[in-house]
Amino acid sequence: MRRSHINYAIDKAHAIAETFRVCLPTFAFLTADAWRQQPLAEWSEVLDLQLGWDITDFGRGDFSKTGLTLLTLRNGALNSATYPKPYAEKMLQIQQEQETPWHFHTHKMEDILNRGGGDLCMQLGWATEEALFDERRTVEVSVDGRRRSFKPGETLVLKPGQGVCLPPRLYHRFWAEKAFVLGWEISMVNDDKRDNHFLEPGGRFPAIDEDVPVKWLLCHEYGRLNVA
Repeated sequence: MRRSHINYAIDKAHAIAETFRVCLPTFAFLTADAWRQQPLAEWSEVLDLQLGWDITDFGRGDFSKTGLTLLTLRNGALNSATYPKPYAEKMLQIQQEQETPWHFHTHKMEDILNRGGGDLCMQLGWATEEALFDERRTVEVSVDGRRRSFKPGETLVLKPGQGVCLPPRLYHRFWAEKAFVLGWEISMVNDDKRDNHFLEPGGRFPAIDEDVPVKWLLCHEYGRLNVA
């Protein structure tokens, strides 16, 4: 992704949050320059747990088609006395017809919610022991406390206000139909470095073409703050 596209995506994400009357935490508004003026010791939880903005094209090179805008609001760390929080929370912004590709989490259970906008469409399927897509096994999930059954790859449509609980090792892909979707994720501890498995080649974080200066640091770029 180009840095200019990342800068624009976060500018746009701020505007969309305001449109939906979602109030964001202080760190969501800190530019790269503002971060460098901060007493970083006070922000160790944000920096260590990589709270903040996460813009990705999943290594596909076409953000408008395959991509996602996320803001990690809170998180913990597994087996950590310093950060024992056992849960995480993210805001998801999904452009119309923009897809998050097939993937599952080895350890994380999560609820994905449609907070407003269009329809959040999702397809599901179990992972085999070899991490392949199981074409036979029926999928049962809880949608707002109601048990629902789906054939592998069948589409679940979440209307605004609805949400689904996804257990570990359940492949899922999702996209927005009819309009932009403001999504939300409430989950167990999130570990994007080790707990994601994609069905097709790609990547969790984008390769970045630095065509313009950095305006907003992504959550995995805080190491830049330690550079003199």
